[in-house]
Amino acid sequence: MWAEFVRAPNRYIAETWKELLHSEGIAVRLVAPPDRQGEGDFGPCLLYVPDSKTHVAREILRKV
Repeated sequence: MWAEFVRAPNRYIAETWKELLHSEGIAVRLVAPPDRQGEGDFGPCLLYVPDSKTHVAREILRKV
């Protein structure tokens, strides 16, 4: 299962977080919120990580 981890203000920032987490070995899925899908790259984006890796992802973001 996947857990919502971070809500980024736009796709560019979401991609940056995704690359950081990927470099640490954590899989990430980017999903536009259902009510904001028409905004494209300028709309908010949700980052999902596997349930078993949320604590690791939190620790990585804490250190940044």
